[in-house]
Amino acid sequence: MIKKMVIFDVENPSEEELRAIDVHVLLPQQEPFVMIGTLVHFDKTLTVTETEVKKSNIFVDDDCFSASGLMENIAQTCAARIGYVNKYILKKGIQLGFIGAVRNFEVFDLPHVGDVIMTRVEVKEEVFGMTLAEASVTCGDKVLVTSEIKIAVRGARRRLRKEGILQ
Repeated sequence: MIKKMVIFDVENPSEEELRAIDVHVLLPQQEPFVMIGTLVHFDKTLTVTETEVKKSNIFVDDDCFSASGLMENIAQTCAARIGYVNKYILKKGIQLGFIGAVRNFEVFDLPHVGDVIMTRVEVKEEVFGMTLAEASVTCGDKVLVTSEIKIAVRGARRRLRKEGILQ
C-alpha cells in the first residue's frame, strides 16, 4: 500500500487541511485520555480545536463533561499546537509538556454529552520553553470556561542551557 503524501502550507493551513490531521499524531496522550477532537485553526498565536462530548469520555459524569475534563481539553489544545509546530514546521518528534500554572480558571457552565465545544488558546508570550496563553471554551455562542494557562515543554530549559542561552 502506497501512502499519498499530503502537501500544504504548514504556516497557513486551511481548516480543511487541519481537519484531515489525526490529532493523535500531535499529542503525547493516547486513548482513553485524548480530550480533543479535531484541530480546526492554527496560526502563530491562535489554536482552535473542536470536540464532541462523548458519553464514553472518562471525564463525563451525569452526562456532563466535568471541569477537570475542560481543563485537560485546554491543556491538550496547547499540546496540539506544540505538536503541530514540532511535526509540521520543525520536523521534530512530539515533546511532553506540563501545566506550569493555571490562573483565573472560571467555569460558567458544563457541556453535555453530544455538545460540540470549541477551545481557543491564544498565545500571549513564549519565553525559555514556557508558553503563557489565554484560553476559552465555548458551545455555540455560550462561553463555558475562561482561563490563563502556562505550559512548560520538557527539556526546553536543558536545551537552552546547552545552547548557551540560559546559565
